[in-house]
Amino acid sequence: MMVCITGDTHGQFGRIAEFCNEYNTSKDDIMIVLGDAGINYYENETDEELKKILDELPITFFCIHGNHEQRPFVIATYEEEVWHSGMVYVEKKHPSLKFAKDGGIYDFNGMKTIVFGGAYSVDKDYRIYRHIPWFENEQPSKEIKEYVELRLNDINWKVDLVLSHTTPLKYEPIEVFIPFIDQSSVDKSTEIWLDGIETKLDYQKWYAGHYHTEKKIDSIVIMYENIHELINTNL
Repeated sequence: MMVCITGDTHGQFGRIAEFCNEYNTSKDDIMIVLGDAGINYYENETDEELKKILDELPITFFCIHGNHEQRPFVIATYEEEVWHSGMVYVEKKHPSLKFAKDGGIYDFNGMKTIVFGGAYSVDKDYRIYRHIPWFENEQPSKEIKEYVELRLNDINWKVDLVLSHTTPLKYEPIEVFIPFIDQSSVDKSTEIWLDGIETKLDYQKWYAGHYHTEKKIDSIVIMYENIHELINTNL
């Protein structure tokens, strides 16, 4: 089983289709998308058509919650199931499209992995004005945060990998911020919360998406279009 990881796709999966073809993948292999997969975006037949296309790809998707998609647990067709030791949301007719639960703890080739989804949309006002889908629950709620911290207490704040959409505040790649966005108007409550978690958490590597850039600093890896294979170096 190969476990790979990439950044935001926003409904565009051409690079993943090419990857599957090049590496002769199967449904036993996993592609982690670090949020904004864009699979539950329109909440209509457009999403369903994309899901049918993804069903045909020889790989299983594991998607973190981003800020350009609906949360699966508010969509009636999704159910919970245990997968790789953690809880995921999945539709019966699309079993290879798995969506992570914030605070879920998963086992990928012996690597204990925890997930923190969500972020603030800097294009929120534009999307609302243009009647483009925007989701009020894009950031983790108080209840989600409490659940995450309870799970961290359960494992004594120690994991191998962290998968999130945005980064802790101290690791924001400010060099790629959109120039005309007033950062004082951006709600950074999720990044501030993750900052506190990162300070306390014992982890080996932390992967995030969201910023449409490729960057590594300390043990944080921000990803966009690149695809990496996750290797457990401790085995």
